[in-house]
Amino acid sequence: MNGPKVLLLDEPLGALDLKLRQQMQVELKAIQQRVGITFIYVTHDQEEALTMSDRMAVMSVGQIEQVGTPVEVYERPATDFVAGFIGVSNILERDGRHFTIRPEKIRILGEGEAPMPQAHVEAGKVDEVIYLGMVTRFVVDLDAGGRLVVVSQNTGTAEDPLGDKGKEVRLAWMPSQSVSVEGKGKV
Repeated sequence: MNGPKVLLLDEPLGALDLKLRQQMQVELKAIQQRVGITFIYVTHDQEEALTMSDRMAVMSVGQIEQVGTPVEVYERPATDFVAGFIGVSNILERDGRHFTIRPEKIRILGEGEAPMPQAHVEAGKVDEVIYLGMVTRFVVDLDAGGRLVVVSQNTGTAEDPLGDKGKEVRLAWMPSQSVSVEGKGKV
């Protein structure tokens, strides 16, 4: 019986539809744990990379940008490329430094709602509203310049969020939720 120490999988689920791909991800992880060998799994699907990995490497133009656990790479990206490649991220430039803040870390404050103590607050206007079922994605043009993407989970039976287009809003997040990244150019 052939007992390899490493198995290379190059885009093994790329041709499958979403539901089957998700089922096969679970099955492949179970097989890997059962046989106890290292899988080197190549994918361009960022969600799949996060799902399948114990440790991952993000590459750009043949160079490794960052290596770490999925949580490390997602929560603390080393470069603006990694921040933009793994999930959706907002890149902000302040005083010549680049910062990233993930859309789900930003809250749209309700009218008259006070932000958490020490929260960073920005005012802006909702330019786009994209309803995605479980979540709604808002694109907000900031009064101070720039744009932020905000993701809000759809809990309960809320009003139709599509009516928020054009609405003046205040966005808040904790400074600890923004991460300084090395700016290497376009994301």
